[in-house]
Amino acid sequence: MSDQGRQAAKVAALVAGGAVIGAGIGLLFAPQMGTETRRDVGRYAKKAQLQATRWSRTVQSGVKEAMDRSKSLIRKDDQKLRIEAA
Repeated sequence: MSDQGRQAAKVAALVAGGAVIGAGIGLLFAPQMGTETRRDVGRYAKKAQLQATRWSRTVQSGVKEAMDRSKSLIRKDDQKLRIEAA
């Protein structure tokens, strides 16, 4: 993953974390009954879990792609060395 990709991932993680914390604080101070708040927190937690799962899959596929690229580059370099040695 490039430096720009890492920086973008860090920014995205910070924004997502801030959104989660802000929403949690907003729900805790909302003027509604406790049962409603707990229900809303549960719904939000499920949505956050889905988002985290999607994000982790995206990161995993990016890492896999980077590993595949590096493996193909290593193979190309190895083949060049074999050709030069012959």
